[in-house]
Amino acid sequence: MSHTNLSSNPNSPDIFGGGSGSGLRGGGQEQGLTRDAMKKYLKDRGDLIVVMLHAKVAQKSYGNEKRFFCPPPCIYLYGDGWRKKREEMQKAGETEQGSHLCAFMGIGNSDQDMQQQDLNGKHYCAAKTLFISDSDKRKHFVLSLKMFFGNGTDIGVFHSKRIKVISKPSKKKQSLKNADLCIASGTKVALFNRLRSQTVSTRYLHVDNGNFHASSVQWGAFEIHLLDDNESESEEFTVKEGYIHYGCTVKLVCSITGMALPRLVIRKVDKQMAVLDADDPVSQLHKCAFYMKDTDRMYLCLSQERIIQFQATPCPKEHSKEMLSDGANWTIISTDKVEYTFFEGMGPVRNPVTPVPSVHNLHVNGGGDVAMLELTGESFTPNLRVWFGDVEAETMYRCQESMLCVVPEISRFKEGWQWVRQPTQVPVTLVRNDGIIYATGLSFTYTPEPGPRTKCGAAEDIMRNPIGTVSKAPSTPLTPSTASERSDSGLN
Repeated sequence: MSHTNLSSNPNSPDIFGGGSGSGLRGGGQEQGLTRDAMKKYLKDRGDLIVVMLHAKVAQKSYGNEKRFFCPPPCIYLYGDGWRKKREEMQKAGETEQGSHLCAFMGIGNSDQDMQQQDLNGKHYCAAKTLFISDSDKRKHFVLSLKMFFGNGTDIGVFHSKRIKVISKPSKKKQSLKNADLCIASGTKVALFNRLRSQTVSTRYLHVDNGNFHASSVQWGAFEIHLLDDNESESEEFTVKEGYIHYGCTVKLVCSITGMALPRLVIRKVDKQMAVLDADDPVSQLHKCAFYMKDTDRMYLCLSQERIIQFQATPCPKEHSKEMLSDGANWTIISTDKVEYTFFEGMGPVRNPVTPVPSVHNLHVNGGGDVAMLELTGESFTPNLRVWFGDVEAETMYRCQESMLCVVPEISRFKEGWQWVRQPTQVPVTLVRNDGIIYATGLSFTYTPEPGPRTKCGAAEDIMRNPIGTVSKAPSTPLTPSTASERSDSGLN
């Protein structure tokens, strides 16, 4: 396989100077990651992590109105690396102001200024005043988050997932042909309540300290699962695939804490009334109500910050409707999340850390002496190398979505081993030629072999069983092992 050594390529453009306290190595000379540096990283795991939470759709603003995105897009910073980075900058002579983190978020449109976000001394912030006007003709857009330090040192530009622009919530009976406006079982949603259409009165369903509450400052992302109508109340439940329709039994589960509400029936809301016989698909930004199954007309409701049960009143004129209070009317919207993880393995670098690559799948080809690993994902570049644990693998770049590498011999990890004697799991990591480490959350396991391999022809060798398997690490892709200690809920 052809192989180009990219690890010593210093010819990347200097888009910002290594000003005071930037701590660039040797007057700007950068070197590839060493094995010792990777060993230290795998032991300490001082990742810097950027998380963005946002809605999947955004409603357009018309004329002079500013219809701010709801729920507001949020930024979270995780990992001990952020604190350590600032300490290292100050140790190298940087001022307090120069080591401050600066962040701006925008909608990728030059007509609208990016809005500054306050992340100093905090691990989160929310972009509360972003909107998209009707003069912007795009049908989809992505949020852009630009981050840098006060001394001008660039961190990079991070992008959200794609957001669909809608003019207004659909009043018509929704069709599954508009699948991107429908809500599938197992996806994440946010729920908010807004009294008399006042932005200041908006409250979001959220879990805090083990309790469901209606927060004016934070929003939660909840998995909405479709249940069989005969499913009984239990901590464990069987979920169904498909799109959520009105009249269906659903379960709302907090995507961070795993806490769930009792079984609910989702009902359409029309003029403050729950419609009992509606069965069309639930659509983005629809108003809906959640009947608590097997109760006497009790609905999920808020009373200021508290989540309560509200008993609806039968409508005297229309038997297929029940009258609700304001607090039982919820707006539903699908949400998305992106997570970027990186670490400066050889110290500060000249170029931004973005684009941050992400790996979705690993696939083993062949076996024996010529096992290959295929990586599929996004934002791959030719200056990335694949590492198995602390061993760099021979890597071939195909395109932005695909890379190949040679699986290292087991003897690189286990001295004296000529064949795999017992299962051996190693993390799979991507490393840029200037030493930036990108954790993937995925691992490769060498599976035991019966004994020493006999040399055989390449064609015959490839037909043998693969020598390894691939798996997700205990944490999810791009998520450190501390994920359980975090609270990825949105906030304004």
